[in-house]
Amino acid sequence: MGFPASSSSPTFISDGIFESQASIGRNLLQAKKGCPVNFEFLNYTVITSRCKGPRYPAVQCCAAFKELACPYTDVLNDLTNECASIMFSYINLYGNYPPGLFANECHEGKEGLLCPALPPSTSADDVNGVHSTFNRSPLLMLTAGFVVLLFRLL
Repeated sequence: MGFPASSSSPTFISDGIFESQASIGRNLLQAKKGCPVNFEFLNYTVITSRCKGPRYPAVQCCAAFKELACPYTDVLNDLTNECASIMFSYINLYGNYPPGLFANECHEGKEGLLCPALPPSTSADDVNGVHSTFNRSPLLMLTAGFVVLLFRLL
C-alpha cells in the first residue's frame, strides 16, 4: 500500500528536509513519529550510479536525488516524522556522500526542489517497487504470538 503521488500539479521537496538532517542533535528531546514508508529496500543505485565523487556533479546528483525522493514528497516534507532522516541515512550508507552534499548542491526555488507530476494512477510503490509498512501494534503482535504458541502446545 503506497502513498499516492501528486497527480495534476507539480509538487516540491521542501528545503526543510535538508535542515532536519542537519539539526538531529537539537531534536533529541522532540519525539518524532515513525515513518510509514520502508526506505530500506529502495533502489539507491538511482543515485549511486549517477552521483559519483570526487566532484559530485550537481546536475547529475540533484536529478538522481529527485528521481528517488519525488514519489515520497508527502512523507518527506512532513517534518514531524523520521522519513527524511531515515532516507538520508540509507543514501549516505550506500553512497558514502560528504555531509550536506544534497543540501548544498540542490536548489531550485524558494519552495524547494520541483518534482514533476506523476500520472493519476501512479503511486510511490509503482515508481520504485517499494512497499510501505505501517507500525504494527506490539500488543497485537504479542497476542498473535501467544495464540500460535497455544495452538502448537495443543
